[in-house]
Amino acid sequence: MTPSAQQLARRQQKVEELCAAALRALTGDADLHYRGRRLYRGETRLPIHAPHLHIDPEQDALADCRAAADGMALRLLHSDSALHRRLCPDDPIERLVFELLEQLRVETRVPADMPGMADNLRYRFENWSRAFHRSGLTEGSIGMLLYCVAQMCWSRLTARPVLEETEDAIESMRVTLVGALGSALAGIRRHRDDQQAFGPHALAIARLVGERVRAARAAAEDDAEAAEDDARHGFALLLDFDQDEGDDDGMATAATGTSKVFEEAALAYRVYTTRFDREVAAGRLVRRALLDEYRERLDKRIAEQAINLPRLARLLGAVLAEPHRDGWRFGEEEGRIDGRRLAQLVSSPTERRLFCREQYKPTADCVVSFLIDCSGSMKHHIEPVAMMTESLIRALEMIGARSELLGFTTGAWNGGRPYREWMSHGRPPGPGRLNEVCHLVFKSADRHWRRARTDIAALLKPDLFREGIDGEAVDWACNRLLARSETRRILVVISDGCPADSATGLANDGFYLDNHLKDVVARRTREGEVEILGLGVGLDLSPFYRRSLATDMSQALDGALFQDIVTLIAGGHRR
Repeated sequence: MTPSAQQLARRQQKVEELCAAALRALTGDADLHYRGRRLYRGETRLPIHAPHLHIDPEQDALADCRAAADGMALRLLHSDSALHRRLCPDDPIERLVFELLEQLRVETRVPADMPGMADNLRYRFENWSRAFHRSGLTEGSIGMLLYCVAQMCWSRLTARPVLEETEDAIESMRVTLVGALGSALAGIRRHRDDQQAFGPHALAIARLVGERVRAARAAAEDDAEAAEDDARHGFALLLDFDQDEGDDDGMATAATGTSKVFEEAALAYRVYTTRFDREVAAGRLVRRALLDEYRERLDKRIAEQAINLPRLARLLGAVLAEPHRDGWRFGEEEGRIDGRRLAQLVSSPTERRLFCREQYKPTADCVVSFLIDCSGSMKHHIEPVAMMTESLIRALEMIGARSELLGFTTGAWNGGRPYREWMSHGRPPGPGRLNEVCHLVFKSADRHWRRARTDIAALLKPDLFREGIDGEAVDWACNRLLARSETRRILVVISDGCPADSATGLANDGFYLDNHLKDVVARRTREGEVEILGLGVGLDLSPFYRRSLATDMSQALDGALFQDIVTLIAGGHRR
């Protein structure tokens, strides 16, 4: 992933955070959020079937994204999804038109005191209309029909003129449609505030368009060639209502797949055997002389970065520290009367410092665990990751917060002993995880950084990095945090990709570990006892983690990176 693509991913995350905040404010639904560039309510993905609400983050501006969020908010507020499903036709073309009309209907329900929302929606529809026309899709009869119907219905519902740029182009088609659609157009305008009454008129428009499209396709001899032309234009004319869209580069794309093995087992994750699994102090896996060499190298690199630790500590303290009672302040001029000083009223009647007040001190009653993916691909990023995590650990200790540094890998490549055992038993189907996990402890929460600093340098040992089974590692790290007494527990998962274990993937299917990770994160998030954050190294981890940040470790560790991490940590806490 190139640096420019990483910057795009970070920008997209910020845009999604702003749009999600707007959606939550407008609807009052606190569970709405974006993940992997898709809208979710909790763990349920909300489909966006109206074509003009589909956003391309590489081309569309923030105003388009905000308009799409406004449109979705109105859809959630003013559309009965159960009624809509009952009315919605099965034919793809008819459904496309019906979905568009329902979205245009709710967009007329903008509150009178929100003119900015109305401007956003108009801006987005007109942008979409221009893009449709300039893509060349209106050069064919089917594209022109759909475009003309969209313009006529939008104009009738909003009482605005059609797009001036294409008014002449659609005039002849418009004239031929007015007679057939006149009654239905009047009906959608009249009943735009009543979804039940609106439905039959919208269905009449959708059916007429569907009939004309089917007739045009039957008469066309070069339909396949036209379809290829549409694809080359790269502009979505029809929507696939049954499958997810493809993900952009720089995202954990494998997470979008579904594991049949995982689903058939009733979402039950299996482990073939745990006999070879281990949890080990990472410092014991490296010779002392080599560990000292790694430590010297890490110290030198950190010194070159010139990281401002006191400033980082202040930033973390501002989001993690909360006021806790810390005794009393005496000799105050107001507050509660201090009984020990009442005699001064006799000896010194003018004395006013007879009171005491409760004293509060900011305390970071929290523990932060950094869980590092020690898979093979992370070897190329581990030095800056080690510098970043050590700096955060030192800053956390400066504000009195506890921290630990963990890692996860496997004991072998391509399955190791569990895989060989499975093979010797005749390869029974659906074996589940077929490798030996190795969970590494570089620094425990009870150990001070100065005592653990040598063991932290074990991160630089290349042969610790093999394959990664993320779901079990997240569960393990969460369980360690739950054993702590701190009131706030935060887990930061640092990874550069999807879970990967070749033996498990071949024996089950390619999405088995991905789906398990998503299931673990969703379950732990619902429980609410541990805040789970994803820190992507050159990758957008939002398909897995609701709160995530894409970072560029090829650049110097600067204040902007640490500010983004602090913002990520602060983002989900509700005081």
